[in-house]
Amino acid sequence: MTAFAELGLNAKLIQNIAAKGYDSPSPIQAKAIPLVLSGCDLMAAAQTGTGKTAAFTLPALQMLKNSGRPGPKDVSCLILTPTRELAAQIADGLRAYGAGIKLHSQMVCGGVNIRPQIRNLARGTDILVATPGRLLDLLGQGAVRLDHVKMWVLDEADRMLDMGFIPAMRRIHAELPKERQTLMFSATFSRDIEKLAGEFLHQPKKIHVTPANTTVSRIDQTVYPVDKARKTELLKHLVASEQWGQVLVFSRTKYGADKLSRNLSKAGIASDSIHGDKKQGARTRSLKQFKDGRLQVLVATDIAARGIDIQQLPRVVNFDLPHVAEDYVHRIGRTGRAGEAGIALSLVSADEVAQLQKIEKLIKKSLPREEVEGFEPEHRLPTKEVKSTGKRPPRKAKSKPGARKQRDGQGKKRQGGPSAKRQGQPAYRGGRKRKPARANA
Repeated sequence: MTAFAELGLNAKLIQNIAAKGYDSPSPIQAKAIPLVLSGCDLMAAAQTGTGKTAAFTLPALQMLKNSGRPGPKDVSCLILTPTRELAAQIADGLRAYGAGIKLHSQMVCGGVNIRPQIRNLARGTDILVATPGRLLDLLGQGAVRLDHVKMWVLDEADRMLDMGFIPAMRRIHAELPKERQTLMFSATFSRDIEKLAGEFLHQPKKIHVTPANTTVSRIDQTVYPVDKARKTELLKHLVASEQWGQVLVFSRTKYGADKLSRNLSKAGIASDSIHGDKKQGARTRSLKQFKDGRLQVLVATDIAARGIDIQQLPRVVNFDLPHVAEDYVHRIGRTGRAGEAGIALSLVSADEVAQLQKIEKLIKKSLPREEVEGFEPEHRLPTKEVKSTGKRPPRKAKSKPGARKQRDGQGKKRQGGPSAKRQGQPAYRGGRKRKPARANA
């Protein structure tokens, strides 16, 4: 496909697409849009940043254009998404692509007053973008009906699974009519997702734009080994010495995101944090300041970062590695969007070796390690690829016969057999003998 006109979209939609600066569809759009327009159920695996939001919003707008006005409290198309930020992104896309098309769309999510949402739903909605929790609240109050839904879209289905939304999704599914079109979009598809699709979808067509659970090829990925206590210091050093522009930094915890943001601000680096405990207004304000360039660094947790869509974001940093390996794919997908190049850096300490190994196993590649002079870690990471940015050559990891017997490479103890201590051998981590005083470093 070389143009949107070849996908079967109408002239008004093509005009609105051109107004946004797009002249040709992305691979996921080229494959998905004709299938959605044909009316079949669809499972689509596409990485974040490949344009999958337009792959379902564009055909939804076209198919609903002449479908008739929904009745009071009715919904014609339901788009379910895991986070408020992602819901806002989809709602923005609907407004832009649907300009001049007489369709009413609405977004409902938690963190804001429910009463205006109830009033707006009373007259009926062509397209409703919702988070699961708030939608269940509205259903419980009788503010919305789903028995006339013609199209159900599940976006970021894998993330909804990780966040524990499956019971909510099943309750919502029970309110839907049996005759409908269902679309499931996700960056990754696990066995659990495949099983869930068996409940919700009917003989779906399946498309994979890239191999499942791989990362965007345009993203340059590097691991910076560093002691845990020096991560903040290293991040400040990199921002200043490398003259970084804007950067999105991922923290594993809400407390960690706030603490890191405060430390960066004290160092004269304009920064703020977003996470689930912050009110929606504060999160929206911080995100807008970041998009406008008033913030150099935005520190986010995984959930809050979903829906951050900045096309020319050059760099993403994993301050902490995620516990779930698939979240790494979502995180680094915030850069390298729409065909642009991107950089993803991970500050990794010795206690994160297990997470690193899971990530490398998932993406089927070893991430290169690069030590920063003056920040060489005391506890080295196991690797065959280590280079140094300074003049000091990297220290070689030692290998002892007992180390392989004691650990299986995934951080798990060997089942059965005598312990390393009874064998008369010291404990090892990453091929280097640990000092007793720093055993928990």
